[in-house]
Parts: sequence; structure tokens; C-alpha cells
Amino acid sequence: MTIFTARRAAQRRELAPFLSTGALMHVLAIVGSTRAASTNRRLAETALAQLPEGSTGSISELPAHLPFYDEDVDSAGAPDAATRLRAEVGEADAVLLVTPEYNGGMSAVAKNAIDWLSRPFGDGIIKGKPVLVLGATMSARGAQWAREEAVKSVTIAGGLPLQRHLGVPSAFEAFDEDALREPELHDDLRTLVGDLLTAAAESREPAGV
Repeated sequence: MTIFTARRAAQRRELAPFLSTGALMHVLAIVGSTRAASTNRRLAETALAQLPEGSTGSISELPAHLPFYDEDVDSAGAPDAATRLRAEVGEADAVLLVTPEYNGGMSAVAKNAIDWLSRPFGDGIIKGKPVLVLGATMSARGAQWAREEAVKSVTIAGGLPLQRHLGVPSAFEAFDEDALREPELHDDLRTLVGDLLTAAAESREPAGV
């Protein structure tokens, strides 16, 4: 606990520019797992815990209630869960996309959320939105294939995924309180959350500034 407190203090110093300029952010997490004890939800919670004071974070509960994307249904009137998810993403400054890896790819829940957020084609609500991709799995690769697939899908959908993404291997043993047990891995997560806030702040700036 003492170690985490020291890390949190260092993280706040690193993110001081956001606090001093008033550029406080809201980050929305989309978790591609519906399991009650999901390690990916735990990873989302841990990532959001790295936000500086004044910034806010939340986990959307809507992806689990989305029907599979159907353009006919969307054109006739998007279902309530899709409309609300689009509103949540629209109100957020940045997005965390956290996905498990199922059979070498990202989860259907995560992919389906991206599909709904990508429409209307070329002008979906995720367009221009900074996105940090994370993934947790029991394998040693830390959901690498799922993360790579998620980055590709987000890019095609018009989002702006960070070039770096983070995987947590051996996920059942990876967490301690609101931190990752492996110090280097936790530091990487903290750095990436800072990078996400930087990208969000830059996206707020008017063109040409």
C-alpha cells in the first residue's frame, strides 16, 4: 500500500499540467468481458484509479446489452443501449478499451461495441477520439492478438488509438488493491494513462493552435 501511495504521488506530479490548466478529463472504459469476476474489468478499474484528482472515470455497463450490429436496425432507429453508449462516448474526452482474448482475437462484446460506435460510416462518435487499448489474460502474451486486433478495428472506425497498448499476463495473480503487483507493469499502465490524457488535451485544442 505504501508503494502504491508513492507511485500515486509521483503520478500526480507528472500530471500536474492538467491540474494547473484546468484541463480535467473524463475517461470512459469499455470492457469486453461480462464475467462477474472479470480480470479485464479489474484492469479497467486499476487504470481509472491512476487518473489525477479532479478528472473522472467510469465503466460503461451498456456493451453487454447491445444486440449484434445490424445496419437495418440502426437505420430504423438505434436501440436504447446503442444510443446511450454513443452518448457516453460523445461526452468522454478519451476511451479505455479493455478486452480479453478469446480464441486468438478480441471478444465479441468489444468488437460489437466498436461496430456500433463506428456508425454512421465515416462519422461515428468514436471518430477522432483518443483510445487506450488494454487486455488481461492468463496467457503469457497478455492478450497480444486481441489488443492488436482492437487497435486495427478502432483505427478503421475512425478512433485514435495510442501507438502503445498494454497487456497483463497471468491475470488472476496480477492485481493488488488498486495497483498491479509487478512494479514495472504498473508504471507502464500509469504512463499510458498519462499519454491518454495528453492525447485528449491535444484533441481539445483548436486546429492550428
